[in-house]
Parts: sequence; structure tokens; C-alpha cells
Amino acid sequence: MSKSFQLPERLTVSNASDLLVAACKAVDAGLRELDLGGLKRVDSAAVALLLGLQRHAQRQSLALTFTNIPANLQSLVTLYGVDELLPITSH
Repeated sequence: MSKSFQLPERLTVSNASDLLVAACKAVDAGLRELDLGGLKRVDSAAVALLLGLQRHAQRQSLALTFTNIPANLQSLVTLYGVDELLPITSH
């Protein structure tokens, strides 16, 4: 059961689709917390990935938490008004 998943420094429209598939597989294998701290470059596709991953976990009645969200991604999450939909913690 894999409980870790490493995101690359860049999560943009160019790689979000492939990353969503891989991250969903990680959730299926036991991932319950995704550390976003390594992300450096993001666009709106990163927000879509988080929402898609959260939806995937919810469909299976699994709790998924996102940690260490970088400021640039937090700004996008706030801009799009989806703060309340994503379980984000800082630790």
C-alpha cells in the first residue's frame, strides 16, 4: 500500500492530466495526505487537479487532506472560491 506521492515542481495544464491519473492511483493505493510544499509553478490546472482528486477520494468515501499549500496555489484556490471544497491544512 503506497502512502506517498511526489508532485513535481511544476503542475500546469501541460502535465495535470497525467498527474491526476497517477495521483488517483496513489489514493487507491492508500494515500490520504498529499504534501503540496514542493510545487513551485502552478496554474489553474493545479486547482482542477486538487478538485478532481478530492472528488475521486469522496466517491470512495475516503478522507484526503492537502498539506503545505504554496502561496501561489492558495491564491488561485481563493480566487476561484473553492477554499471550502478542499481540505487544506498547514503543517
